[in-house]
Amino acid sequence: MAPMGIRLSPLGVAVFCLLGLGVLYHLYSGFLAGRFSLFGLGGEPGGGAAGPVAAADGGTVDLREMLAVSVLAAVRGGDEVRRVRESNVLHEKSKGKTREGADDKMTSGDVLSNRKMFYLLKTAFPNVQVGTRSGGSGRGGKPRPGSMEALERVPARRLLAIASGCINTEEHVDATDQEVILWDRKIPEDILKEIATPKEVPAESVTVWIDPLDATQEYTEDLRKYVTTMVCVAVNGKPVLGVIHKPFSEYTAWAMVDGGSNVKARTSYDEKTPRIVVSRSHSGMVKQVALQTFGNQTTIIPAGGAGYKVLALLDVPDKSQEKADLYIHVTYIKKWDICAGNAILKALGGHMTTLSGREISYTGADGIEGGLLASIRVNHQALVRKLPDLEKTGPK
Repeated sequence: MAPMGIRLSPLGVAVFCLLGLGVLYHLYSGFLAGRFSLFGLGGEPGGGAAGPVAAADGGTVDLREMLAVSVLAAVRGGDEVRRVRESNVLHEKSKGKTREGADDKMTSGDVLSNRKMFYLLKTAFPNVQVGTRSGGSGRGGKPRPGSMEALERVPARRLLAIASGCINTEEHVDATDQEVILWDRKIPEDILKEIATPKEVPAESVTVWIDPLDATQEYTEDLRKYVTTMVCVAVNGKPVLGVIHKPFSEYTAWAMVDGGSNVKARTSYDEKTPRIVVSRSHSGMVKQVALQTFGNQTTIIPAGGAGYKVLALLDVPDKSQEKADLYIHVTYIKKWDICAGNAILKALGGHMTTLSGREISYTGADGIEGGLLASIRVNHQALVRKLPDLEKTGPK
């Protein structure tokens, strides 16, 4: 008998395919919703801002894993910073003016580094929801007016939430620029050697601060030694782990409070006639008060980048790194500039406070008004008392 042919109805094929798609949608919709929730939470229509959105499942995060990813993120971001600088095509733009009247610069190095760092952190924790404050200055702070329409449509600032806490990143990451950057889930041996056991904290207590390119002004001037990339993790507003990476010397410092570090303090510091590292933009302002306070033998070291200035207080095996005994800043400063350094100093027994001695909280507004004093292995409160009027010197 000849074999009988089987004819499939086109309608039956269509119904079968739709059923199959329905099953696949049911299985994967939860996964996809968690993985891509970032792109549905960009803010209210008409320019309104959406606040951070808590993850549905809560849970905990291991700070060792966050440190491993933070180190990798700083290095990957640094690779972009170095590549752009060496290409000598920076696409330099101004986001506006700083409070001191200088151009607040941004380059393609800032943008590409930010993208690498943000998406590495995001894909390392794919089951979280992300809320955004596009074009604003951060939770509790006043929004900055305007946004960059050029250079990948990158506004001046953006606040993003990770886990039930948040990622605060200096530059905006556009949803159309997403890329998948995977972490292999391995904690490096140097971290495991220092921090042998897991350090679990509630996810909702975590705030991450990213600076994809610290010292952008110096970057545009090709003053490479000042440039760093930084990541900081704060728990309940307190800095607990920090990473500072120098892209052009490929040196990375990291530390965790009550954990460990790969950097240490120097053996001695001069409190009586200290070397003070300050911002290049207002070194004269600090010098006047410092000479009155510590005497004519005081040395003022003008430098760019908050990350570089913190490393100046430590024992860093980088020949281009200057050495200082104190770090003083007298004007408004952003928290993503200082959080990583604060965490590292705190882990090593040092201090970073406002000029009046107040601890800095890494929640709420994204900047501080009270200036900055950083020290290690000296009597920090005695220094605060020595500088009672310095906070009044800087412009607001």
